[in-house]
Amino acid sequence: MPPTSRPLRKLGFLTIGLFDEADPRRGHESTLEIIELGERLGFDSVWVRHRHLQFGISSPVAVLAAASQRTSRIELGTAVIPLGWENPLRLAEDLATLDLLSGGRLNPGVSVGPPMHYDEVKQALYPDSADVEDFSYERVRRLLGFVRGEKATDFHGVEGFEVFSDRVQPHSPGLGSRLWYGGASLSSARWAGEHSMNFLTSSVVKAEESEDFAEIQLSHIRAFRERHPDGDRARVSQGLVVIPTDSASPEQRAKYQEFAAKRTPRTATPQGPARLMFAPDLVGTSAEIAERLHAHAAFQEIDEVAFALPFTFDHADYVQILTDMATHLGPALGWRAAP
Repeated sequence: MPPTSRPLRKLGFLTIGLFDEADPRRGHESTLEIIELGERLGFDSVWVRHRHLQFGISSPVAVLAAASQRTSRIELGTAVIPLGWENPLRLAEDLATLDLLSGGRLNPGVSVGPPMHYDEVKQALYPDSADVEDFSYERVRRLLGFVRGEKATDFHGVEGFEVFSDRVQPHSPGLGSRLWYGGASLSSARWAGEHSMNFLTSSVVKAEESEDFAEIQLSHIRAFRERHPDGDRARVSQGLVVIPTDSASPEQRAKYQEFAAKRTPRTATPQGPARLMFAPDLVGTSAEIAERLHAHAAFQEIDEVAFALPFTFDHADYVQILTDMATHLGPALGWRAAP
């Protein structure tokens, strides 16, 4: 096995929580069952992706609150909550409540920027303030401050029979150190480091200095750690679409290969005005995938991953993929399952 500079310490997975419009409860229940399976298999973390006005998880706090009561050990993350849809003070309250309910297992990942299709949704989302909303890093800074215990108001004390606090309640000690920024650019990587956040780097990056995906991702990891007070010890999690086929049926293998083949053309060159680069999906046996990861320049400098599950597969496919990840791929990467 080719050596890596950092042994894999934490193995996680990400799901979008897809559901059928006609039966959304069944899809949410499937997501919760997958999270429970992840804990039984020894995964260190599970992450849910946020989708608005689509058929995926629109309320990750609610879904993870349910998951927190059906699990006891696995870390619960969001990858990511787009803050353009959120009020930072209200979100800080929700995140702290969820963290306490989970016993300190929450890893909130966030990002900034205008909501997707903003022109079409802004009148529903911000009917009175659409043109003055601030979607810059300042929105993250406000959330960080509230979660970390900064004052939210100058008013506090007793009024009649009610007691008021000048900071967000409940306060969950430690949550402020478990906030992640999901970034695809050098500026995001640097900002996250300067503000002592953790850094999520996924299968999408901006081609700013190169058109080689691994080189771009590596530059982001290094830029983040250069600006972070913890330096090389600052936490980075890499997210790629990884599909091991060790125990897959012939029909499943054919489905997985077809899925990856349809998505491969977009990985060749930067896409769109933002020059987005997409990582190829990794499909094959765990031994084959491990070899490709060990040769990946960015993977060599991280010790945490959150492998993304394909969005459109069936429940049985996710069971097979996660089982192979935990029993074959993880060990091939030097990972040991949690007891």
